[in-house]
Amino acid sequence: MTRHFFGDTAVLLGRSLRHISRSPDTIITTAITPIAMLLLFVYVFGGAIQTGSDRYVNYLLPGILLITVASGISYTAYRLFLDMRSGVFERFQSMPIARSSVLWAHVLTSLVANLISLVVVVLVALVIGFRSGAAALDWIAVAGVMMLFTLALTWLAVIPGLTAKSVDGASAFSYPLIFLPFISSAFVPTQSMPGPVRAFAEHQPVTSIVNTIRGLFAQQQVGGDIWIALAWCVGLLIVAYGIAMAIYRRKIS
Repeated sequence: MTRHFFGDTAVLLGRSLRHISRSPDTIITTAITPIAMLLLFVYVFGGAIQTGSDRYVNYLLPGILLITVASGISYTAYRLFLDMRSGVFERFQSMPIARSSVLWAHVLTSLVANLISLVVVVLVALVIGFRSGAAALDWIAVAGVMMLFTLALTWLAVIPGLTAKSVDGASAFSYPLIFLPFISSAFVPTQSMPGPVRAFAEHQPVTSIVNTIRGLFAQQQVGGDIWIALAWCVGLLIVAYGIAMAIYRRKIS
């Protein structure tokens, strides 16, 4: 059964990746918004923002990476919605394949597409001055946190992909996720925020994830932030996965 699942998922993953390879503008579009924000904040607002960092791009990049993922998962919901509407799911269910492999193919496609977008954003950041003395293990830790965050948000994207009534509804859910970093430590230190806003910023998931990645890039002690970040990512992943699978089973039953 396990071998059957992995084989089916691999075949369906290949199908999804071929769709993306024929439409590279999807990944390009996903990366454009974060890159535009990166350039805007570094060259327009960066001189007026005091963060205590020698380079504002170093402070800014972790938040931009999270925005990149939030932008990318909207396409996961969009592609899933189109498959639901086109009747592809019904055709797959008439075949002797593992049922969950259909969803996992979309999720793994999201991981691959977002990884490419993240690499593009990091390369642009390097061109405009981002520098890190992080060791290889620190970079691996950053990649691990980002992949876990991407996986959690992707399963969250599966829910509107399965339940939306329109194309706009399938992708619009990502807008709050894109703007959530603005009320966090992603762009400015939370100490500069008014009391209620600061309380929210310091106790929402983006701040702990951003602080963890920023600390790893700077070779600083991440302290308890990494455990809080992992708890948020794992908790969101478990809840989103459970809800998405329950909806999927009801849809195909």
